[in-house]
Amino acid sequence: MSNWYVYMIRCVNKTLYTGITSNVDRRFAEHQSSGPRAARYLKGKGPLQLVFSTETEDRASALRLEQTIKKLSKAQKERLVQRPETMQEVIEKIPLAKIADALAKKTKDK
Repeated sequence: MSNWYVYMIRCVNKTLYTGITSNVDRRFAEHQSSGPRAARYLKGKGPLQLVFSTETEDRASALRLEQTIKKLSKAQKERLVQRPETMQEVIEKIPLAKIADALAKKTKDK
């Protein structure tokens, strides 16, 4: 099973876009190119800056974490970007303890 990632991109207007992928470098390049595979939201909002990414164990975990991050306030997202170690606080907001344990283990392993 391949690993999945949750990432955040900062747009020129200072907004943060959150997404998931199995390959962060490829996906960021797609967004930067503004091609057909780029997110509509990001088109015309460059230059873009990849400011955060974290690995999860599978797509389902990545989707849950993405939704949790999207529910955070702008200030909470900025804190996560500035201090990735605060990820544990974000993980704890996910109701499934199994996902929290898996992500916490991956964070400790790095």
